[in-house]
Amino acid sequence: MSTLVLSEIYIYPIKSLGGISLTSAQVEERGLQYDRRWMLIDESGVFLTQRKFAEMALLQVSLAPDGLLVTHKTKEVTPLLVPYETDSTRSTLVTVWDDICFAYIVSPQANAWFTEVLGVNCRLVYMPENSIRLIDPNYAKHNEKVSFSDGYPFLIIGQESLNDLNSRLEEAIPINRFRPNFVFTGGLPYAEEQWKTFKMGDVLFYGAKPCGRCNVTTIDQNTAQAGQEPLKTLSEYRKQGSKVMFGMNLIGLSTGTVGVGDKITVMEAATGGGQG
Repeated sequence: MSTLVLSEIYIYPIKSLGGISLTSAQVEERGLQYDRRWMLIDESGVFLTQRKFAEMALLQVSLAPDGLLVTHKTKEVTPLLVPYETDSTRSTLVTVWDDICFAYIVSPQANAWFTEVLGVNCRLVYMPENSIRLIDPNYAKHNEKVSFSDGYPFLIIGQESLNDLNSRLEEAIPINRFRPNFVFTGGLPYAEEQWKTFKMGDVLFYGAKPCGRCNVTTIDQNTAQAGQEPLKTLSEYRKQGSKVMFGMNLIGLSTGTVGVGDKITVMEAATGGGQG
């Protein structure tokens, strides 16, 4: 069996905006440090996503010494700095899918910036430590909390899974279409879907369930243009019921630091697996 090695790490501090590639990251209960702790909401408190506003892909986030720096990939706009620590005490209820929790409104300045750039009335919110949003109890291990991600703290995809998909496409697509936290080399395509408990370095993870994919995967993250792929091809061989699966949702069973180059050790796996 080939060696499994963590090859890429990504975080997406503001939900549905551009991701950040890291060489190491801190694993927390809700997800990687800074991952999806901020989010844009509409006037009703419902989260904004590339599913409806593809231009969100063109807003790039980077980690600056004193906060998140938000820029536009194609337009000349004044960058926005979002401090890591918000001093806002203005809270509001926000909706992420079927979940409702509270968050702090970051600032009027941030609201105005995003409203102007995206052309839609919206507000930027932050999830503090005392805001509780729980993982689906059908899959949770110990009532774990989660950030503003769609449902689980972490997502992992094997490089071989992407390679297998790209071998079926006329034009290869990059991993950023799938917005993973972790990418690894080694193993068979889709082997990650069989992992129940495993370690990356010294940090223990649990494989909760395969990830059902949506139309965000069809949006080019550099142009915000949508097409039919890869959902069209994936639906031909990766469909389970009404959903197309690609990648594995994870729960962290411990905390610590993971880094590119860490060895992955599978401790418990489901029977079967491999290419789907």
